[in-house]
Amino acid sequence: MTARGTGAPPAGGHNRETIAAAPSAPVPYRSAGARILADMAKKSSGGDSARPTAADGGSGGRKADSGKPPGYFKQLRMIGSFVNQRDRKVIPIAIAIALVVIALCVLGGWLTSSLLYWLIPAIPLGLLSGLLYFNFAARRLQFAMMEGQLGAGWAILDNMRGDWVTEQGVAANRSMDIVHRVTGRPGVVLVGEGNPGRLRGLIAQEKKRVARVAHEIPIYDLQAGNAEGQVPVSKLQRELMKLPRNLSRAEVSGLRSRLKALPPAVQMPKGPLPKGAKMPKMPRPPR
Repeated sequence: MTARGTGAPPAGGHNRETIAAAPSAPVPYRSAGARILADMAKKSSGGDSARPTAADGGSGGRKADSGKPPGYFKQLRMIGSFVNQRDRKVIPIAIAIALVVIALCVLGGWLTSSLLYWLIPAIPLGLLSGLLYFNFAARRLQFAMMEGQLGAGWAILDNMRGDWVTEQGVAANRSMDIVHRVTGRPGVVLVGEGNPGRLRGLIAQEKKRVARVAHEIPIYDLQAGNAEGQVPVSKLQRELMKLPRNLSRAEVSGLRSRLKALPPAVQMPKGPLPKGAKMPKMPRPPR
């Protein structure tokens, strides 16, 4: 069965092709929290030196963590150490922002003769402001470290919040160009990493495979990277979140069941990675 394209291409340069949905049982909501920075912090302090290779990746399998995920405050300390090693200005600026917000609240209370009324929200607002800046700066450093690394796009996709499921390396070649398949409420999204010219063929092949098991569910494709026409890693999650919600959860569940029935494609080549190529180890979100 051939897939047919409908409608104008959506914003952000996505190519859309359509394929069908059949009703099925609803899929439960799956929350995924981003823990990339915490894992980077652990590795930078020697807590985790293992690096999975392309041969370990498989197609969408997520390995179970052997240990309990660290708590919020432990993660915060780890991330703080990671950020401080790379930019010593971030933490002092975050503290300064928190103190300025608290001082402004105190000043507002003094000017209005309602000091107690203004002191109640002063500390929470100050801490929140400092943490927001710290989070922004930490994410900026995270993306800067991941930019250009093989598997950086998958690391972002695998940590997306909401009802998204990412299958890593559903198509690949010996040049280490890879295609990941993401399913969610918009439909199917094929995300390629590698050379733009070679990726076009890989993505086209994967579209034909997906078209065997679905009918008119939208298929989008994009490429993660810094070349012309590609989406930077720092904007990848934003691009997917902008896609329209075309399917119900029952339709998404049925789609995933049919995709599981597909025969496996040629996976990422076995053996050692090319010189300088690394698949970054990214953590699973907590259960």
